[in-house]
Amino acid sequence: MKIDLAVLGRQFELYQEEYEAAALRVLRSGWYVLGPEVEAFEKAFSAYVGRKYCIGVGSGLDALTLSVRALGIGAGDEVIVPANTYIATVLAITANGATPVFVEPDDCFTLDAARIEAAITPKTRAIMVVHLYGQAAQMDAICRIAKAHGLRLVEDCAQSHGAKFGGTMTGAFGDAGCFSFYPTKNLGAFGDAGAVVTDDEELAGTLRMLRNYGSEKKYYNKLVGVNSRLDELQAALLRTKLSHLKELNAERERIAAAYLSGIQNPAIRLPKQRENANHVWHQFVIETEDRDGFQQYLADHDIQTVIHYPIPPHLAECYQYLGCKEGDFPITEHMAKTVLSLPMFNGMKEEEVRYVIETVNGYEKA
Repeated sequence: MKIDLAVLGRQFELYQEEYEAAALRVLRSGWYVLGPEVEAFEKAFSAYVGRKYCIGVGSGLDALTLSVRALGIGAGDEVIVPANTYIATVLAITANGATPVFVEPDDCFTLDAARIEAAITPKTRAIMVVHLYGQAAQMDAICRIAKAHGLRLVEDCAQSHGAKFGGTMTGAFGDAGCFSFYPTKNLGAFGDAGAVVTDDEELAGTLRMLRNYGSEKKYYNKLVGVNSRLDELQAALLRTKLSHLKELNAERERIAAAYLSGIQNPAIRLPKQRENANHVWHQFVIETEDRDGFQQYLADHDIQTVIHYPIPPHLAECYQYLGCKEGDFPITEHMAKTVLSLPMFNGMKEEEVRYVIETVNGYEKA
């Protein structure tokens, strides 16, 4: 049996008629960028998250980058960010001329709230929290810290569509909640797409201008903006998938529950679930000390896996100028050497889940 990390076609097949009807509706409309489909999706998604405004953009990275810019964060400013995130989170900070200040994660792979205050300096302007792998960070403590120090709060929700902390959706805590709709996401488009949600009317207006060349009215450019507009086709497809997101996430939860109860191998550390929070299992990430050997063992048994992520941003070649070195963030660096993502996707068959469990349980460290 061959099992890929993700098989996107199966999720498409679940609602194929609805997707095709939505696509055909857009194609026949003759309106393809920033039209009624985008407005309808923005309204639906803001309501889903529990925010007043949603601004559709071209990608998750654009959502982060434009949010940082719209908040007025730039050269000379510092932004606290988890050390173990995907590099896009950090790119959004440095693209605006600001400096990332890395903080180690907790045992749920998210920003360790207990370490944040030690990283705050007079230059700190914001905290950028990442709900990594589909689990909400410790948002009660993080919100208290941001408020106490007068810091902006930006949420990277690229992997947490539908995840909650204390009954509140991720994306509804900060000044801006930034989402990616890359095809592999729980709420994935059929191409690149992203969005920002906020309750701040002024911030929403600034973001709408920034995504459209900095203009509120065509040819009248108030800001130095970019071209990052959610197109009508992706908006229509996303609105279709949003109507099924609850059941799609429930399916991921069932797969994760099977893994959590079925995998019983002392060489494998299963992911922890935070109290007062739910996990939507964008990825199912285990840890093992012999990660490379284990990954090869799974490959030999036709099970595809991926490392999220092998090189922490502070050790990336592009960020050598920050002056970080190996050993600066030992928890993050250890995770980078031990984490591995098992197959997790909508439409995964029961026999495939069982095969993964049986194969993992059959692994013996060399």
